[in-house]
Amino acid sequence: MFTGIVSAVGRIADVAQTAGGARLRIETGDLALDDVAVGDSIAVNGVCLTVVTLPQGAFTVDLSRATLACTVGFEHGAPVNLEKALRLADRLGGHLVSGHVDGIGTVSRVERLADNCLLAIDVPAELAKYVARKGSIAVNGVSLTVNDVAGTCFSVNLIPHTLQSTNLNALKPGGRVNLEVDMLARYLERLQEGRAGG
Repeated sequence: MFTGIVSAVGRIADVAQTAGGARLRIETGDLALDDVAVGDSIAVNGVCLTVVTLPQGAFTVDLSRATLACTVGFEHGAPVNLEKALRLADRLGGHLVSGHVDGIGTVSRVERLADNCLLAIDVPAELAKYVARKGSIAVNGVSLTVNDVAGTCFSVNLIPHTLQSTNLNALKPGGRVNLEVDMLARYLERLQEGRAGG
């Protein structure tokens, strides 16, 4: 479990194809690994991945073909948002994020507003119903508040801190991002289905 508060921006230093998918070596940038052990979870661009090895200043993870097929942002040299798993004593600064990507969105507009940035993203039609104005969404693992929703497009505002401390500052129209909708919306839908069926 994560909060969507990115700790550091790392970099995909190596991508090695494997029989089951790929193994990535990720340089951690400013993310300290002194409290990380093999088997721990780290969110990489919003995807919960398991640490396999801990070379100096980096960690490696394995991605299955299924994960590679439904996520983006794991090319050699790509900057990636990093967050260590939530501990029970930690503050929940963003919202509860599972690290299970629901789909891939496409950036439709990037508008600079002084030192802020308005970002509009087209979401797959099957996910649009889970996106609500003033609700939460994770974009590349970053917890954001939805400003507005119009059909299958939603917009968020990126403040200077978010632009400086995540890889969202490099997004351009046509860019693709990992999306995770608010898990509370999914649970509410399931409860409604149970009531309708009962």
